[in-house]
Amino acid sequence: MPARTAPRLAARAAAIPPSATAALDARAKALIASGADVVNLTSGEPAFPTVPEAARAARTAISEGRTTYTPAAGIPELRQAAADHLNRHGTAYRSSELVITAGAKQALHHTFTVLLEPGDEVLLPAPYWVSYPHLIALTGARAVPVQPGPGLKVTPGAVRAAVTDRSRVLLLNSPANPSGVVYSRDELAALAQVAVDHDLTIVSDEICDHWVFGRASFTSVAALSPEIAERTVTIGGVSKTYAMTGWRIGWAAAPAPVADAVTALQSHTSSAPSSISQHAALGALTADLRHELEQRRSELDRRRRITVQALGNAPGIRVDGDPDGAFFLLADVTGTYGSQSAGRTITSAADFAELLLTQANVAVVPGADFAAPHHVRISYTVPTAQLRDALDRITRFTRALTTGA
Repeated sequence: MPARTAPRLAARAAAIPPSATAALDARAKALIASGADVVNLTSGEPAFPTVPEAARAARTAISEGRTTYTPAAGIPELRQAAADHLNRHGTAYRSSELVITAGAKQALHHTFTVLLEPGDEVLLPAPYWVSYPHLIALTGARAVPVQPGPGLKVTPGAVRAAVTDRSRVLLLNSPANPSGVVYSRDELAALAQVAVDHDLTIVSDEICDHWVFGRASFTSVAALSPEIAERTVTIGGVSKTYAMTGWRIGWAAAPAPVADAVTALQSHTSSAPSSISQHAALGALTADLRHELEQRRSELDRRRRITVQALGNAPGIRVDGDPDGAFFLLADVTGTYGSQSAGRTITSAADFAELLLTQANVAVVPGADFAAPHHVRISYTVPTAQLRDALDRITRFTRALTTGA
């Protein structure tokens, strides 16, 4: 018999690594499952239960047999509810401009696929979410990182300087993953004006729109002006706000030609998201959850403040930017470089994260894949007791480093 060989992978597949954040989260969860006393600060989801209204709507959908294919763009009631949800921020979306997808990540994938040609360029403010450049690369286009200024925010001048004749899309993300920074309305307007001046499409990832704290306020890019709305695709979903990450319901809201193209693409890929999950999302979006969601936001804000204060007392660590949104922050760990733990010298954020996990049983994400190579990303969503424990461990770990222990 001839020797068996593995199928040859397409170049696009060979060039796409697994998600670093998903891999680290899986590693931390595996350690916990094995009995290790690990506190996992890598997670990209709020540590709250799915809102009961969503679960109840899902059970009802199952009992009533709503388990068949839905329209490719999603059930009409959910498209309208998602439009209403977005329009509370001042946008003017019609339900026909909404496409329901299997999570915001799929909405991004479909959007890039219908907008980009091989060789096109996407202007990508750094630091950025780990999946953005890979989703862009799958289309044959290229991500062009735009380096931030003070406070981990890019300036209009930096974006303008990165524009070439191949630039097609400006990707914005506020509140931002991984930094937690929130761009003001004026800052977003100035960035959007660059897109107008250079005829770029804006893809605005607004999945964390609910999670804004302190004096910061959320602005939807498509609400800035009708002219900007005409060139903007808004990405969102129920995952973060309603603690429905596993239900996999997101959306792309876009001018009709883009929405129609995304719908056509989806009709040939997933057909549509799960009918049960769509009804669950409808239950969440149409319930009056203002009090519950505000309580959750207040609680997460409290965890945020606890984290920022505690890290301020950890030698060698500095919180970068103003983490006023989402549920992440970036901590600069260059102050620990040159220190040792367990006979190993820290020379990178990856070293820091590895030693923190093996010596202190705390999992964080090194920032290289976020274009923040000297930082680690910390998610502060875990319950307060666990969070305080993890922060105490981080402080003890860094204090031991500074004493050479």
